Amino acid sequence: MIEVTSRIQLDEREIKESFIRASGPGGQNVNKVSSAVELRFDARNSPNLPEGVRERLMKLAGRRLTLGGEIVITAQSHRSQEMNRADALEKLLELIRAATIVPKARRKTKPTKASQQKRMESKAKRGGVKRLRQSRPDD
Repeated sequence: MIEVTSRIQLDEREIKESFIRASGPGGQNVNKVSSAVELRFDARNSPNLPEGVRERLMKLAGRRLTLGGEIVITAQSHRSQEMNRADALEKLLELIRAATIVPKARRKTKPTKASQQKRMESKAKRGGVKRLRQSRPDD
């Protein structure tokens, strides 16, 4: 079990890894070794995620979420496969941890009397400037 938070643990079998060739520098090694990691996690069908966390996770995933509800994370910044595996897993865990934070509900507030008065005064001042700029027919 992989511990995400004190209340959420993921089963290793829920995470699927595949290894692909990384793009970018690496010399001759880049054409021979599949060092990049593509990590897939089925967020929609994971039994270990609470419903609220699942919904927020799917929103946070953005373009990394497939139509089937899988989150796809690719890591290729390191030359070694092991470091890319650790990097991809850490990215997934950070995403899930971010989804566990419940956003604070916004309460509607009315503007204060002082701010309303300040706004009206600035509008009147601006209107006065525009009035002075108008051309008037000669008397």
